[in-house]
Amino acid sequence: MRSTALIAGALAFLVSLGAPAEARTVRWAAAGDPNTMDPHSQNLGTVTMVLQQIYDSLIARNADLTLRPGLATSWEQVEPTRWRFVLRQGVRFHEGQPFTADDVVFSVHRALQRTSNFGIFVDTVMRAERVNAHTVDIVTRIPDPILPNKFASLMIMSREWAEQHNAIRPQNTAQREEMHTVRATNGTGAFRLTVREADVRTVMVRNESWFGWQEENPGNITEIQFRPIRSDATRIAALLSGEVDFVLDPPLQDLARLRANPNIRVIEGPEVRTIFFAFDVARDELLYSNVRGRNPFRDLRVRQALYHAIDINAIHRAVMRGQAVITGTFFPEQVNGYVREEDVRLPFDPARARALLAEAGYPQGFEVTLDCPNNRYINDEEICQAVAAMWTRVGVRTTLNAQPLGPFFAKIQRRDTSVYLLGWGVPTLDALYSFQSLLATPGRQPGDGIWNYGGYSNPRMDELIDVMKQQSGEARMAAIREALRIYREDVPHIPLHHQMIPWATRANFVIPHSANNQPYFRWARMN
Repeated sequence: MRSTALIAGALAFLVSLGAPAEARTVRWAAAGDPNTMDPHSQNLGTVTMVLQQIYDSLIARNADLTLRPGLATSWEQVEPTRWRFVLRQGVRFHEGQPFTADDVVFSVHRALQRTSNFGIFVDTVMRAERVNAHTVDIVTRIPDPILPNKFASLMIMSREWAEQHNAIRPQNTAQREEMHTVRATNGTGAFRLTVREADVRTVMVRNESWFGWQEENPGNITEIQFRPIRSDATRIAALLSGEVDFVLDPPLQDLARLRANPNIRVIEGPEVRTIFFAFDVARDELLYSNVRGRNPFRDLRVRQALYHAIDINAIHRAVMRGQAVITGTFFPEQVNGYVREEDVRLPFDPARARALLAEAGYPQGFEVTLDCPNNRYINDEEICQAVAAMWTRVGVRTTLNAQPLGPFFAKIQRRDTSVYLLGWGVPTLDALYSFQSLLATPGRQPGDGIWNYGGYSNPRMDELIDVMKQQSGEARMAAIREALRIYREDVPHIPLHHQMIPWATRANFVIPHSANNQPYFRWARMN
């Protein structure tokens, strides 16, 4: 009886929302599909690009990525280790439950659980406390000067709904766990999910009760139909024919043709995302190599050799067609903490690469398998094909294992890899996010090394990351500069480039371009 009443109440609530006078549907396509609908399971761009239409965070971002009120109308650091959030009143979840402080406390604690991939955003949090129905305190272990930046990426879900569907902890995607939140959602956001068919289509309709429609420039989209279309040719054919209105990831080789078409608009800009290779430096013996009894990637000379073997200018010219920013570090200049003097690459030098391999004890080279996604980043498989050939030419005979993003991420998250390609965005726009996620010793402290699947560990790097967590001003900047120098000298990764992101739309569809490569349909308009 209770379930029946809840369903009836929810239906009545949804009917009461009404519908706008004129329906405007946008049909959206991208190469990859989200591998879950759980808001705290997978911190991946392909997941958040859909879920941020459905869920809100306490703090939101403007189109230029500056902070603005979200589910919290205000926030302040009332003590060095206590932040207070005043919550927006009168908000309801899509299924009708009222939004209260209990949902915030629940969501923060849920993100802290072991199966969450969002721990980096709550790494300093000790607990969330309900002050009253519309006020929450976040108590941290140490002073955290960038907590608001982190909380802009933490989605809030209904405690009542999660408990009802046995979803009090995030889905374990690495183990391919099945649970209600894999396909169902219940947010407070601008759009609500109506259809979820994995790898086929995802449909969201406008939530007329969303508080954000009161903004100065709201969009007019009433329905979003998302289709993953893996084939570049098919995706662009759908755009040109009018079958889709918006392509998030048009292939670079088609940009000139798209620009010349009067019915198509190409929007371009830099993305806060860096593409790099990472090594397994933790195991005594690699999983995917013919070397027995030792791990060649533990030797700095081997990592340097593979770096010297990469002709980055050839990749930039032939694979990326100039649509990238070559780099020697692992976050771009839009991120707080960037130091141009440390953005220096090792030169392309195949002879030096062969000499370093011989010095390290591999004069005949060795074999290794490179793991790579084939539908996540711009020309990801093509990049890996080019680099595999370059490494093979200097003696490291490389077999490419390219997979769709779902199995690829599950594989590397199990640490079932020897060397892999990764693209890294920085949603907080602060250097700590990259250092802590990618280079901190895994498991040392909450949030440390959660994407460090190669197991890199350097005690001095850990010390500097601790300074970044707690200090501000020049002491913090000095720690970042030293950590960037260690990164450059220690070669835990081989950085390639920062992505430039083109979007392609039909001429009658307008959407603000965003450097985080996340389309915000709340501001989109169909003319």
